[in-house]
Amino acid sequence: MTTFKGKTAIVLGASKRDNMGQVIADRLLKEGATVIVGGRDAAELDRYAAASGAIAVACDITDKADIQKLADAALSQSGRVDIAVNAAGWGYASPFLDMPEDALRTIMDIQFKGAFQFLQVMVGAMQPTGGSIIQISSATATIMTYNYAAYMGTKAGIDHVVRAVANEFGDKGIRVNSISPGLTETPMTQGVFKLPAVVDAFVDCYPLGRIGTSDDIAAATVWLASDECFMTGENLQVNGGLTLRANPTPKQRDAAIRDAQRRAG
Repeated sequence: MTTFKGKTAIVLGASKRDNMGQVIADRLLKEGATVIVGGRDAAELDRYAAASGAIAVACDITDKADIQKLADAALSQSGRVDIAVNAAGWGYASPFLDMPEDALRTIMDIQFKGAFQFLQVMVGAMQPTGGSIIQISSATATIMTYNYAAYMGTKAGIDHVVRAVANEFGDKGIRVNSISPGLTETPMTQGVFKLPAVVDAFVDCYPLGRIGTSDDIAAATVWLASDECFMTGENLQVNGGLTLRANPTPKQRDAAIRDAQRRAG
């Protein structure tokens, strides 16, 4: 496919094997883009780049100079950045009253300050030709779950920054949107998927009757990044209708586990 032939894309958060960032990068490569992938694990980035044809650049999202290196790598390839996707995140869970200060600082650095700086760098790199910036958010920025207050708050905060940047730079030809998955099987959520009963409790919350996949998010990324997309400043809910309902409560999850244990004898 050649949707993005001649275009250059950046995907940050692609240094875990088969994570959402790598799946998005795979799809952009298949659509013909030159893809620069970034993340903290240089060895995994190099492995992925060798296997896929992407270009690896080690990048810590909390370091603005590192983010600039991603943009510079893209600019050195084609003189422009057409697509920039931030899929970096940290799924840290803690009861609200027990949230450690160091963990709070870290998640804010990754999911708010880092994401804010990603937007700054990519808006700068996309001028004057324009482009599409996509922030991977979360359904939990809209609907509630338990023990993820810091995660939810930082995702919701950067969604509002997305709107501000879209408003300010639309006249420069820069579109900025976010995508909100629900529960998706990735390296970050592997603990949940070891408990089939809990997954079943989530499935019941999805009007479309299944858990979302990274491929679903990659497909939405392709549309948002394409020249056919006339959208900016929006949070695309790519979660099978989960935000029409709610995540299961701890009581519902515990009940599902107990039921599964009884059925197993």
